[in-house]
Amino acid sequence: MAVRLLVIGSGGREHTLAWKLAQSPHIQQVLVAPGNAGTANCGKISNSEVSVSNHSILAQFCKEHSVGLVVVGPEVPLAAGMVDDLQAAGVPCFGPSAKAAQLEANKSFSKAFMDRHGIPTANWCSFTDPQEACSYIRTASFPALVVKASGLAAGKGVIVAKDQEEACQAVLDIMKDKTFGSAGETVVVEELLEGEEVSCLCFSDGCSVSPMPPAQDHKRLQDGDLGPNTGGMGAYCPTPQVSQELLQQITETVLQKTVDGMKEEGTPYVGVLYAGLMLTKQGPKVLEFNCRFGDPECQVLMPLLKSDLYEVLQSTLEGKLASSAPEWHQDSSAVTVVMASPGYPGSYKKGVAITGLSQVEETGVQVFHAGTSLKEGGVVSSGGRVLTVTAVRSSLEMAVHAANRGVAAVGFPGAVYRRDIGHRAIAHLTQHRGLTYKDSGVDIAAGNRLVDMIKPFAKATSRSGCNAELGGFAGLFDLKAAGFIDPILVSGTDGVGTKLKIAQACQQHSTLGQDLVAMCVNDVLAQGAEPLFFLDYFSCGRLDVGVASAVIRGVAEACGLAGCALLGGETAEMPGVYGPGEYDLAGFCVGAVERGALLPRLGDICEGDLLIGVASSGVHSNGFSLVRKVLERAGVTYSSPAPFGKPGQTVGEVLLTPTKIYSRLLLPILRSGAIKAYAHITGGGLLENIPRVLPQELSVDLDASRWIIPPVFSWLQEEGGLCEEEMGRTFNCGLGAVLVVAFPDAQRVLRQLQAHEDAWIVGSLAHKQPGERRDSSTVPRKRTRVGVLISGTGTNLQALMEQAKRTSSSAEIVVVISNQPGVLGLKRASLSGIQTRVVDHKLYGSRAEFDSTIDHVLEEFDVEVVCLAGFMRILTGSFVRKWNGKLLNIHPSLLPSFKGVNAQKQALQAGARVTGCTVHFVAEEVDAGAIIAQEAVPVLMNDTEESLSDRIREAEHRAFPAALELVAGGGVRLGDDGRYHHTCPNTPGPHTQNTLPPYLRIHWAPPKSSGSTDLHSK
Repeated sequence: MAVRLLVIGSGGREHTLAWKLAQSPHIQQVLVAPGNAGTANCGKISNSEVSVSNHSILAQFCKEHSVGLVVVGPEVPLAAGMVDDLQAAGVPCFGPSAKAAQLEANKSFSKAFMDRHGIPTANWCSFTDPQEACSYIRTASFPALVVKASGLAAGKGVIVAKDQEEACQAVLDIMKDKTFGSAGETVVVEELLEGEEVSCLCFSDGCSVSPMPPAQDHKRLQDGDLGPNTGGMGAYCPTPQVSQELLQQITETVLQKTVDGMKEEGTPYVGVLYAGLMLTKQGPKVLEFNCRFGDPECQVLMPLLKSDLYEVLQSTLEGKLASSAPEWHQDSSAVTVVMASPGYPGSYKKGVAITGLSQVEETGVQVFHAGTSLKEGGVVSSGGRVLTVTAVRSSLEMAVHAANRGVAAVGFPGAVYRRDIGHRAIAHLTQHRGLTYKDSGVDIAAGNRLVDMIKPFAKATSRSGCNAELGGFAGLFDLKAAGFIDPILVSGTDGVGTKLKIAQACQQHSTLGQDLVAMCVNDVLAQGAEPLFFLDYFSCGRLDVGVASAVIRGVAEACGLAGCALLGGETAEMPGVYGPGEYDLAGFCVGAVERGALLPRLGDICEGDLLIGVASSGVHSNGFSLVRKVLERAGVTYSSPAPFGKPGQTVGEVLLTPTKIYSRLLLPILRSGAIKAYAHITGGGLLENIPRVLPQELSVDLDASRWIIPPVFSWLQEEGGLCEEEMGRTFNCGLGAVLVVAFPDAQRVLRQLQAHEDAWIVGSLAHKQPGERRDSSTVPRKRTRVGVLISGTGTNLQALMEQAKRTSSSAEIVVVISNQPGVLGLKRASLSGIQTRVVDHKLYGSRAEFDSTIDHVLEEFDVEVVCLAGFMRILTGSFVRKWNGKLLNIHPSLLPSFKGVNAQKQALQAGARVTGCTVHFVAEEVDAGAIIAQEAVPVLMNDTEESLSDRIREAEHRAFPAALELVAGGGVRLGDDGRYHHTCPNTPGPHTQNTLPPYLRIHWAPPKSSGSTDLHSK
C-alpha cells in the first residue's frame, strides 16, 4: 500500500529528502511542513501548513491524514523532543530522541561523552563564567582558539579565532552580549586542530551503523576559505582525501563507538549521525556531532544514494541495517553550490525575484530550494541561503564544472556564491607523490602484526609429527613419528559458505574457525583417516587484524579439538575484490589412514546393516543461502529473538552455532573395525551424502521419527514452504554423521557413542527395488482416504488439496461431494484430478434420505476421514454419530466464542480484540466438538465484517490443512470420552507432519461453555 510521508523543515536539506523519497514506488505523497517554493505542488511533493511547533496538533494531523512516517530534517525539533512525542502518540517518526540529540544540542555533553567512551576529539573545557573561559584560553598548553556556544545556534555558533585576544572577545560576545541567545549560556573552548575537515555521516539503527560516502562542506563565505563562517556554502562527495581504509577506521573508532556508547548509556541512537572530523597527523578527531543530515551535505549524498531512501529509513527503524545496508553509486561525484542572499550571513533583503530555474534543470543539474517562497506565481528569496545547485557527473572535475554552469544560468541579482567548491579535493588529486604498497590497500605491517598474534595459537596445536611453527615457506609433517606404518594420505578442502555473511553482519567471527576445521576434518574422517594437519586461507579487501586474529584463533582452537596441527596458512589482502568488512575463508586438512583401514568398506556392506545417526549442532555450515532467503521472506533479522533455540538467544546466535567436530569421538570406534562406512552429512544433505558411501545395489530406509530434529529445521521448513525433498537435499536435519554398522555390532557402537554424544539407530539398508533411484531413502506408506463436502467456491478445499499434493502428506483426497451443481469447488477438484459427485439436497424428501445418500458415496470411495469445507447443510445426528471422530469442520471464530452463523459480525459487535478460526471434530450440538487446532486473528480498529472475514479466511487456509494432517497421520484422535487425545511420536522429523506449526494452539480437552470473555479480553 502506498504511503504518505511528512518531512519537517523548510531548507535545501528538506527539499532534497522530499525529492529522493518521492522517487520511491512505496510513496503516494510527500508533505513538507512548512516547506518552500521548491516543495510546493511538485509531483508527489506538496507543502503543508500544519503547525510543527505544537507536537500534539502535529500528531493529530498525522493520524487524520494517514501519515505513515514523519522525517525530521532540522536539529531544533529533534532537540525539542518531536520524535519522542510523535512516537508516544503512535506516529512513526525517523530521527533520534531528544536525549540522544544532546550530542548536537549540548556541546558540553557531547565532549564529555566522547571522553567517557574514548572517541578521539580536541582538548577542551566548558565554562559558564566568561572570565574563567578567558583565563583558560590564555594559560592552556595548546592553542585554545575555538570557541563554541554549547547550545544550538543554526550552525553558526563556532568562532575560530586567530589569536587569544580574538578568542576572548568571542567568549564575551557569546556570553555577555548574547550573540547566540540562550545557546551561549555555556561555552566550550577547544584546541585548534590542524588538518583537513570532512563530514562522515551514517545511518544508525541503535546497534549497527551504515556509513555514507564522506563529504566535505565549505563553511567560509568566500573563495579561498575567506570571510565569515556560514551554515555552509557548498559541498562535494565523495572526498578523495578519505580512503576506504580511513573510512573503515572512522566507522569503527567514531561512528560505531558513538552508537555503542549511547546504547550503553541507555539512550539508543536511531537516525542519522553526522560526525564533523578533522584529519590530523594523529588521525581523525571529532570536531562536532550533528544528529541529522547536514545541509548542504544532504544535497550531495542523496543523489548518490542508489537504494530506495524510504526502504533505508524503514530498515533503520526496524533494526535491519546489518542485513540490508544501503547501496551507493560508486563511479560518480556530486557537487552542490549554495547561492545566498547579498549580505548573508548578516542582514539581507528578502523578496528578490529568481528566474531561469527550469532552464537550469533541463541541463541535468538539480536545483534544491532553501530560502524561497512563492509570490504572485513566481519564486522569490526568503532566507539567507536561497538555492543549492547540484550536479552529478562521472568525475569530480566534471561535476564542479556542471554545477558552476548551473549557478551562472540562474537569474538571481546580487547572489553570493563560491566558485571554488571542491578545490581541496582537486588539489589532492593532482598531487604527485611516490606511492607505497599501503596506498594500494595492502598493509604489510598489519599482516606482520597478525602473524605475531597467531603464532602462539598455532604453537599450541603441536602434536606428534610436527611442531606447528609458523613462518617457514612450507610446513613439515613426519608420518613415521606419528606412528604410521603403511599409510595412505587423505586430503580435504572446504569453506563455510554464506554462513560468513551472517557472522559478518552479527560481528561474531570467533566461531567460524571451528566451522572451517569441522567441514574439512569430518570429510577426512569419512575415509577412516586421522586428521594430521590443517592449513587456512583468509582473504579480505582490507585486513582488520582484530577480526582476522579472532577467526584464526578459532581455527587453532578447533584444530586442538580435532587433534590436528595448524601447520600454516595464507592471509591475502586484495583491495577491490571484497567490500568493507567482507572476507572469505578456505581450509585444507590432510590426514592418514593405514591401508587396510580405509573407508568405506564397500565389499562388507550388505542388506540388513543398520544406520546410526550422530547428532548435529544445528544447521552446521551448509544451506545458508537458503536460510538467509527464508529469513528475508519471514521478515526476521539476525538480532530478532529466535523462534527456535534456547530462550534469550537471537536468530544470529542460533545460526552461528559452530559445526561439530567428530574426530575424537569417532576415531577410537573407527579403529575398532566396527564401522563399515561413515557419511559426513554436508552439502547435499541426507539424500545425497548417505548414498555416496554405499554399493550401487543398496538403498536406504530412514525413519525420521527416531532422532531429535532441532527446532530450527521445522521453522525453516514452515516459513520457507520447503518440501521434504528440498529439506533432505539441503540440510542435515539433525544428523551430522551417519555410520553403517552390522546388526550384531549396532548396540555396542551406539552405547559407545551415547556415552559422549546423542546418537540413534535411524534406519537400515535394503536391496533396491527395480527402477528405484540410487538416492531413494523413503518407502511408500498408506495415506488416509479423505472425502470433502462443499457447497460453493471451495477456497478451503483448495488449501486442503494443495496440502494433500505434498509427498509428505498423510492424506489423500479421493472424492469431493457438493450439495449444489455447477459450483466452482467442483471445477477446482476436477482440475486437480479428484473424483466429484453432486448430491442435490433439493431432490430429497428428508434430511435423513439426503445424508444417507452422501454416506453411500463416502463408502463407495472407502473414505476414512470427512472434511466439511463450506458445506452449508446441517447433518443429522445419525450421520454425525456414524462418523464420530472422523468428521472435521472449520468455524470462523475461536470457539467456544461466537458459535453459529455471522461469527465475524458477533465478534465486531462484542468489541472483541482477537478472534480467529477453529478446526474441530463435529458433534451433534452445533460447533461444540473437541477442538483440534486454532489460529488467532487480531481485530483491527477499522475492521469491517468483510475485511475481518478475509483475514480469517487466510488463517483457515493454514489451520485446516494442518489439522487434517494431525488426524490423517494419527497424531490426534477423538477418545471415547469425547476428548482430544494426542498420539504423536515424541520426536517427529521433517518427513512427518505430526507437529503443529507455531501459529496453532492445541486444546487438550473440549472447551468449557464459560470463559470466552477471558479469551477475548486478553
